[in-house]
Amino acid sequence: MKTLRSRLIISHILPVLIVIPVLGIALTYIIETQVLLASLSNELEQQASVAASAAALQPDIWQNNQQAQVFVTRFTAANQTQLNLIDPSGKLIASTNPSDSDRIGQLLTSPDVKKALAGTGSVQANYTVNLRAEVIEVLIPVAGANQQVVGVVRLARQLSSVHDQFVNLRYITASVIAAALVIAAGLGLILALNLEKSLTRVTEAIYNISTGREWVSLPEKGPNEIRRLLKAFNNLIERLRGLEETRRRLLANLVHEVGRPVGAVQAATQALLNGADEDPAFRRELLAGMQLELGRLGPLLNNLANLHSQVLGALELNRQPVNLSEWLPKTIIHWREAAHDKGLHWEMDVPPALPELQLDPDRMAQVLGNLLSNAIKYTPAGGKISVAAGAEAAHIWIKVSDTGIGISEADQKNIFEPFFRTHPGRRFPQGMGLGLTIANELTVAHGGCITVSSVPQKGSQFTVRLPLN
Repeated sequence: MKTLRSRLIISHILPVLIVIPVLGIALTYIIETQVLLASLSNELEQQASVAASAAALQPDIWQNNQQAQVFVTRFTAANQTQLNLIDPSGKLIASTNPSDSDRIGQLLTSPDVKKALAGTGSVQANYTVNLRAEVIEVLIPVAGANQQVVGVVRLARQLSSVHDQFVNLRYITASVIAAALVIAAGLGLILALNLEKSLTRVTEAIYNISTGREWVSLPEKGPNEIRRLLKAFNNLIERLRGLEETRRRLLANLVHEVGRPVGAVQAATQALLNGADEDPAFRRELLAGMQLELGRLGPLLNNLANLHSQVLGALELNRQPVNLSEWLPKTIIHWREAAHDKGLHWEMDVPPALPELQLDPDRMAQVLGNLLSNAIKYTPAGGKISVAAGAEAAHIWIKVSDTGIGISEADQKNIFEPFFRTHPGRRFPQGMGLGLTIANELTVAHGGCITVSSVPQKGSQFTVRLPLN
């Protein structure tokens, strides 16, 4: 009983071993007592009624023992019953049972005989296990011409006459029970082994994960509960594979993004150690380059910190009422200067009566900053950056458009995934690939969404939608 297999087998077979024999015994008892014996009782009662009618037509038999004996002998010649005649005083005057020869003339004082002499017939069935005792007797009073009881007809049958029927019934029932037990035990064993097999597969697969072995998805077969377990396990495998792939991409991107500024700073430091610090102009140029490279690490660390907070579920919003018509121009004003410095045209269309929203102004400023930073970065000089806002029935929208290099249709499906990077010469070839991921997560946290529409070499448009309620 220490293994799951043994417990499953016992749990499947034990109820069958108990229930089927009990049902078989009960069924046998019901058939014997309620069917066979009831049928015999009815048949015997009909024969007794016929015997009583015949005895009523021969009144002399109650006065002459020899005639009475002839009557009972003739009547029972064609059947296996015992016929007794009892006179009005309760004495036995004739019987077909040889063992009753010594009782002829004796007074019978049983309650059933007294009831019959009083004019009440009765049917008694005494069922015994040994199948030998007298089990059925019928006593019917016989009325004379003046409707007075002139005697009693007693008809009885022993189980020995139907012994073979009962024995055959019990053998058949026992055979059926044995066959049912074998079939049920086999089915229970098969079901238990199948259930154990499914659970063993899941257990081994989980153990492989915990020990760093191969991660294998399992076929979702079996009962609904087992299928749900297997489905949950397969979802866990897919999730772990995704996390592992994310980890690898994160490490690769970290090595790439951190290695470049660190390498530049290391080269500048080596140059200064080798005497470049003696030339003030060159020294200042090296220090400025080092400051620029170190400054590039700031956004990288911020993105990683934001991603860490989201993974841990620690993203919290400081919602407050915000007048979009006033807040939006102030939030993006410095991006207008960045666009002008790169030689880009700037357009802004913000209606003066936008609805007031409950949002986190710092987080939404981060969303718009990521969108505008990408738009400016990937739009060549002479291009145009546009910011527009508006309200609809259930939400407000903010659109950031550019005339830059655009995004291919294949890349549009993946740009919101963490660490997504494209091939050189296309948009998002470098960087950690976290800006749009974080922007999308922040927008979703506000109950909104970000959509993109882009045509390569013609520009892109990102639309932020936020619910009014």
